[in-house]
Amino acid sequence: MTPVPTLPFDNSYSELPAQFYTAQIPTPVSEPGLVRINREVAQLLDIDPEWLESKAGIEILAGNQLPQGANPIAQVYAGHQFGGWNPQLGDGRAVLLGELVGRDGLRYDLALKGSGPTAYSRGGDGRAPLGPVLREYIVSEAMAALNIPTTRALAAVSSGDTVMREQALPGGVLTRVAQSHIRFGTFQFFWAQQDTKALHLLLDHVICRHYPEAAQADQPGLATLEMVVAKQARLIAQWQAAGFIHGVMNTDNMLLSGETIDYGPCAFMDHFNVDTVFSSIDRQGRYAYRNQPSIAHWNLAALAQALLPVISSDSNKSVEQAQEVINTFPDLFREAHLKCMSAKLGIAAPSAEDEVLLSDLLELMSREQVDFTLTFRRLSELACAQETTPSEISGVYRLPQCFDPWLARWRARLALEPMATGECQALMYSVNPVYIPRNHLVEEAIKATITDRDYAPFHQLVETLASPFTYNPQRERYAAPPKPEQVVNETFCGT
Repeated sequence: MTPVPTLPFDNSYSELPAQFYTAQIPTPVSEPGLVRINREVAQLLDIDPEWLESKAGIEILAGNQLPQGANPIAQVYAGHQFGGWNPQLGDGRAVLLGELVGRDGLRYDLALKGSGPTAYSRGGDGRAPLGPVLREYIVSEAMAALNIPTTRALAAVSSGDTVMREQALPGGVLTRVAQSHIRFGTFQFFWAQQDTKALHLLLDHVICRHYPEAAQADQPGLATLEMVVAKQARLIAQWQAAGFIHGVMNTDNMLLSGETIDYGPCAFMDHFNVDTVFSSIDRQGRYAYRNQPSIAHWNLAALAQALLPVISSDSNKSVEQAQEVINTFPDLFREAHLKCMSAKLGIAAPSAEDEVLLSDLLELMSREQVDFTLTFRRLSELACAQETTPSEISGVYRLPQCFDPWLARWRARLALEPMATGECQALMYSVNPVYIPRNHLVEEAIKATITDRDYAPFHQLVETLASPFTYNPQRERYAAPPKPEQVVNETFCGT
């Protein structure tokens, strides 16, 4: 039998007092089977991918065995869910095995998702259907390839067990990697408990782990809030620029690290529509594409409220200072969004006038119901007048003729750029993907796995999405928008 290695765990979170978590051993599954190992992430964590693919490795990825050095816990937190307050949530189907320092010098959590009930399961089974496990693997890794801060997937395994939801489904376990799993709701939990000592301990932990420069500030709590607000402004701007809809922007799904987490009913939009909602449970459109910036602002205000006791001992001063920081979000987001979207147009140094050019484009895209991703990719190709090449998507997607007047304005603006036209085009190619995890392709991969036990579509999709900016004509179907009968309008959480 392959020996279980000793992983170099350095478990700082479990050194916090007991009220921060509950010790939790994963519940074994009956027949674990390997679906996929992420070799890139394994190497980042200095874990041998070959060992992970062994029987001993799969047993650990399924939660049947613990690696030496692990100290498994389930973390507690609270949160606003669809605007409603829940004073205690927590890891209801996840276990944090421990922390590893990667080859890049950063600290990472290693957690199992779908590993059985915990003290915070609230009557749930703590399991995950295999479909949502595959969805999170696909989308989180696609986000990483798009250079959007995100949790990562180290591995996906099948459990050999049945998970009951609306129907019987095969189960799975995802091994998730994050710079931490500390949520806005983690601070909210201790704020609701009026546990100021715990808030100070948690703040110190976050500063040490994510914002060490804040330790030198006169008010470390306020400095941390400023940095979190800036990170969230950039993150949401990147979501908007990629056409990504998170689906459940509850405060317990927002991380202090600034990474995207919890890929439940998430999706990338096909045709451009600011009111796009995919989540089957978001009946009022609270988390629609257009609302994501304002919801992030709202969530940051909730975090600021929880931080008030550790910002200043003077409550009035604390409120005033926190409000000033929160009020910076709209401008920070607008600046980050303009920078992201202007780069998609080949404009490296945008001005206020460029906002009009961009706004007119988005209005045109909305009116014509064009594909969000492929519109910008096609613009990348049109930035330089040249012969059509096999690397172009013109055979897959063309812009309507009504775009011509706007294209003339855009080309005139590009002529004013200090960069050469080829450099403008190179910038556009670096930020405008040709491949995104299209909803119909994700569903196709999941269906093939669940119905036919055919993992090939899943693997092919993951491998294609690993190089989102490089078009391969042999993988044309992964770039093409869905046909009418392929459109997916609803996605599901899987809990």
